[in-house]
Amino acid sequence: MDLINRVVIITGGRRIGRIVAQHLASRGADLVLSYRGSKAEADDTVADVQQRGRRAIAVMADVSKGADCAALVAAADKEFGRLDVLVNMASVYGSKPFDALTEADFDRDLSVNLKSAFLCAKAAIPVMRRTGGGRIVNFADWLARSGRPAYHGFTSYYVAKAGIIALTEALALELAGDQILVNAIAPGPILAPPDMDPAEVEAVAKATPVGRWGGEIEIAKAVTALIETDFITGETVRVDGGRHIV
Repeated sequence: MDLINRVVIITGGRRIGRIVAQHLASRGADLVLSYRGSKAEADDTVADVQQRGRRAIAVMADVSKGADCAALVAAADKEFGRLDVLVNMASVYGSKPFDALTEADFDRDLSVNLKSAFLCAKAAIPVMRRTGGGRIVNFADWLARSGRPAYHGFTSYYVAKAGIIALTEALALELAGDQILVNAIAPGPILAPPDMDPAEVEAVAKATPVGRWGGEIEIAKAVTALIETDFITGETVRVDGGRHIV
């Protein structure tokens, strides 16, 4: 799929999402960016896209709710008259010891990290079918893709991201006949959290075979590749600098 004049929804467009939006705009796409609480950041990303000569809007949406996902897709359709790509980046990340994990914690992780991808896809698919096909890119995690949780305190997060892989495969099978290709990205050490200790940042880099963090642009490149392919579907691609091979 050529990105020129295609319409892309990105959910969770902060930090890495902003770079993805910029990269897709530079290749000719128009953007619809969802936000829940960070309107100023979404507006900044809209301005980035417009500076690249493309169109963009920001839409407030809690993508863990079906009605908000439907409204997000409707806004894209109303503004641009089509929808070609859905990039499900909305995510929450945090650790909590298993004994302290509550039902509410578990539900939150699954709602934001897994159910939102299903709900947004459910809303987007009819519009994609109307325009002859599309692409869906979900976000998993390199550990879930590797089949090993590795770190204590991430039970619900790991379960949700493993579910993303299963959802990606199931949707790929369901939608292949509609020419809607569905894939996922499983990031590794891309961007250090702002509160991470410098010594830990360095330790992660040393534990990565390529010897460094990837940077946001590596995710943007992977998203672009999975949009532009016309034959890959049902895959979850690790972007982890080789972490899974050590």
